[in-house]
Amino acid sequence: MQLLEERILKDGKLFPGNILKVDSFLNHQMDIGLLNEIGKEFHRLFADDGVNKILTIESSGIGIACIAAQYFNCPVLFAKKTKTKNIASSVFKTQVKSFTHGTTYDVIVSKEFLHKTDRILIIDDFLAEGNALLGLIDICRQAGAEVIGCGIAVEKAFQPGSSRIREKGVRVESLAVITSMDGGEIKFERK
Repeated sequence: MQLLEERILKDGKLFPGNILKVDSFLNHQMDIGLLNEIGKEFHRLFADDGVNKILTIESSGIGIACIAAQYFNCPVLFAKKTKTKNIASSVFKTQVKSFTHGTTYDVIVSKEFLHKTDRILIIDDFLAEGNALLGLIDICRQAGAEVIGCGIAVEKAFQPGSSRIREKGVRVESLAVITSMDGGEIKFERK
């Protein structure tokens, strides 16, 4: 998606350890116009797949998922990283290791909101190692829900995430695919 690539080049910031910060427009402060275009593109890619629920993980994917959901006319469900007093005791649970934070944590989804009749589109802001997506796929499989695919805003193709997800038989559609960030220069996949 050229619009997203241009914005990454203009406002993205590179840090040591292959960290790309896009927090000025994508996952801390959000450019709603850009997110709207991202939502439209995810709908174009998955419109014929019968998506009836979008799943993401807190917190960076929530904004993107909510904007996309208006095009699918479906609810958004997000996996929580901490259990609160007001969540049902009956949950699907898995562990996820965060590439960005370098920690492993439990994520949960209430069994009240995820069912075997659901056709799930997983949406997230980044795909690097693929751990968050693998965790969400695991939760969907625990519920018996069908994972239609994963919609990713930014993929780091030089890391193994997309291969790990595709090995599970899950379709991955990434809007901006970064092939290299060597020498402080961001390079995108050309199709």
